[in-house]
Amino acid sequence: MSYAAEARGNPGSTQAGRLAATSPLARYTAAAAASSAVVIRRYSTSFGLACRLLGPGIRPEIESVYALVRLADEVVDGAASGAGLPVNAVVNQLDILEGETYAALELGYSTNLVVHAFAQTARRAGIGRDLIAPFYGSMRRDCDPRAHSGASLGEYIYGSAEVVGLMCLKVFLLDAHPSPAERTVMAESARRLGAAFQKVNFLRDLGQDSAELGREYFPGVNPRHLHERQKTALVAELRADLDAAVPGLRLLPDSSRRAVALAHAIFSELTDRINACPADVLSTTRISVPTATKARLAAAVVLGLGPLGHPRRAA
Repeated sequence: MSYAAEARGNPGSTQAGRLAATSPLARYTAAAAASSAVVIRRYSTSFGLACRLLGPGIRPEIESVYALVRLADEVVDGAASGAGLPVNAVVNQLDILEGETYAALELGYSTNLVVHAFAQTARRAGIGRDLIAPFYGSMRRDCDPRAHSGASLGEYIYGSAEVVGLMCLKVFLLDAHPSPAERTVMAESARRLGAAFQKVNFLRDLGQDSAELGREYFPGVNPRHLHERQKTALVAELRADLDAAVPGLRLLPDSSRRAVALAHAIFSELTDRINACPADVLSTTRISVPTATKARLAAAVVLGLGPLGHPRRAA
């Protein structure tokens, strides 16, 4: 028996009345959004904490973007191979997921809850194939054992991280009206912040990516024999990205600025800890930020402290 039928059978029930007033698609979409929230809680304490500072109107939208990104990432990062799939089957599963994503954009519906939630957000925010296709392209590149060149790494970071920042920015600006110049500054910041996040994760997972997944992202860098000079240069590069992201972050609407500021603060802290870690130790140790430190950073952001504390807001 459907919920609507149950509601008709007991019209005096307040809960039944609410169910009757809700369409099947709305209930399904709500369930899809809830499933995306579970994904971010299970896979990322840092982004999960930052999401708590988002305005309630956009939090489910950002969670839906993250959930799809995480779902695709898990296809190529071990879940599929852990189930016994060979590389060609892993790529096939990724192709299927990409096809489901495009179909859901057209139909406004998917049998895959995570894809459905993402498609609802993408249709509202104007996220299209121009951002989605590069993302899947980078995920597919993770199944290619060839070492990266400087050019291919730049293309990979754009697809795996920068476009995700641009997707989130489209959500952040749903009800905002920035000038074209402000929008350009924010887009550049979104890309640079996404790139910084990705580079931090490369350095955090240096040894694991090489030993378990056979990946070496930085050209000319042997993850098993990272030199201090190489680490210093990589840290300087990602710090430049973090610094370049600040002007656009200051322009974000109230509903998203604090959340992004917290993510920026956490990854800045990670960068400092990576810099303080000897290069030979970094190759075998995953750097993290203690929960107490994250709480302190969150409190500072809420109080308006730090480089993003007093922004010039977008119109």
